[in-house]
Amino acid sequence: MDSFRRIRYKFRPMSNDETSLAGVEQRLIRELAAILCKEPAAIRPDVSLPSLGVDSMGFVELLVVIEKVFNLRLIESGLTREDFETIHALASRISKGLQG
Repeated sequence: MDSFRRIRYKFRPMSNDETSLAGVEQRLIRELAAILCKEPAAIRPDVSLPSLGVDSMGFVELLVVIEKVFNLRLIESGLTREDFETIHALASRISKGLQG
């Protein structure tokens, strides 16, 4: 992958239907596909992030997405290393946080 990533587009706010587990998962898939320059169909939610091609820069971009799109402050979110194993695990944790 190129050492220079493309400039990210302006983040679209989250809609109400994106707070469910399925909605969060789909939004993460779309965002990760943009980060990795892949089609969303190529992103499987049950595959580990490194296996999908997420490197250290991609991980940082994903952290920015989480903060901007889901309005979560990572320092206060309680997210753990295990939450970042797969898109599904991450979506599950984010969805729980959004719902209270």
